[in-house]
Amino acid sequence: MGEVSHRTEKPLQVNPIRLSQPMGAVLAFLGVDRCMPLMHGGMGCTSFSKVFFTRHFCEPIAIQTTAVTDVTAILDGGDSSIVEAVQNITKKVTPSLIGLHTTGLTETKGDDIRGAAKQVNFPIVYVNTADYEGGMESGWGKTVKAIIEQLVEVRSEVRTDKVVLLPHVSMQPIEVEKLKDFIAMFGLEVVALPDLSTSLDGHLGEKQSTLSSGGVSVEEIFCLGDAGTVISIGASMQFSAEALLKKNPGMQHIHLDHVQGLAATDTLVEKLLAVTGAKLPPLGIVRWRKRLQDVMLDSHFALGQTRVMVAGEPDFIAGACQALSEVGARIGLALSTVDSPQLDSIEAARVMVGDLEDAEKLQAEYDLVIGNVHTETLAHRFGKALVLRGFPCWEVVGNQLKNDLLYEGGAYFLCEAANAAEAGRMNSHGAECRVLSAEG
Repeated sequence: MGEVSHRTEKPLQVNPIRLSQPMGAVLAFLGVDRCMPLMHGGMGCTSFSKVFFTRHFCEPIAIQTTAVTDVTAILDGGDSSIVEAVQNITKKVTPSLIGLHTTGLTETKGDDIRGAAKQVNFPIVYVNTADYEGGMESGWGKTVKAIIEQLVEVRSEVRTDKVVLLPHVSMQPIEVEKLKDFIAMFGLEVVALPDLSTSLDGHLGEKQSTLSSGGVSVEEIFCLGDAGTVISIGASMQFSAEALLKKNPGMQHIHLDHVQGLAATDTLVEKLLAVTGAKLPPLGIVRWRKRLQDVMLDSHFALGQTRVMVAGEPDFIAGACQALSEVGARIGLALSTVDSPQLDSIEAARVMVGDLEDAEKLQAEYDLVIGNVHTETLAHRFGKALVLRGFPCWEVVGNQLKNDLLYEGGAYFLCEAANAAEAGRMNSHGAECRVLSAEG
């Protein structure tokens, strides 16, 4: 375990990588079929989130706003703007659910969204997501917890063959799908909450919809309380799992900090075998485990001599760092957007909450960068190898199809990282040769 600094002493973020809680809430609501996220704040807040996710997923993103202005923020209690926004939405479309969440402006003002939601004669889930605290990961987690608390019905019976999957925010749509399929191979019925695998997976629909298309249905959410098992992935999803367990005391809970790399996937397999009573995993899973072992051997030579910086949400960097450490890579810097219990268990020379200015000052401590598109400039400036991951990755085709999880995704991830590290070394060596030639 290396140096851990969960705080930054700087009074501001100069080149931030932290994303806001309202953005996490938007993404979570987009994982519910025919849900309309309603951001209680200014139009600019909503426009930014809409453009952000549109560019990342290359898909049309449906979000509405209560359009709070400077005047209404001071004079209005907030109730009327929420009620009016819901009326305007339902005049044009009929969503299955409205996801009401706050921003820094309305949280500072102290709007009572719970009271406002009671005035709306329409299915609605409300959640407080101030953007001056927490981040995208906590905004997602708070929203999932609110959906469970406000929609899931209390049950006493359990279906031993039914599993509720609670994925963390950094899982791309294909990763949620692969994880669902992985669990289903053990003979279990899986319902993910939220489920981006069928809403933002890049499928071509018949026409552009004004609502989220695909995802877990509201009817399925109502019935989650009869599941025999809840599986939460990521420290940020612990509270959501606890909320679901209160709906049915007979439900069992399996928690994993991540499912990236060999050891973490082995743990998931062991837990699923215990749930089902099976003695051996399906042959397809065994086959992929052998492939991952082979890739670990092949990539060790490239990654074993590479120092890595991983930047992003805590649940993501915990998984990526372990997968890389398993093949001998040295994590020079784990740069987190926000503080989290996950940071205590990351094996790295330096673990810190910070921004890309910190990453620039510490650039001598790593050779390979794994992070979002904002790390690209830094990597190019200092001649670092680069693997793009996380939010946002703008103008990149296929973000929703990037799979780093389980045995299969772990193999792909290590191959990509090893190839990037080797290419970076060759480019660095070529640059040194050119400098020496010029000096000669």
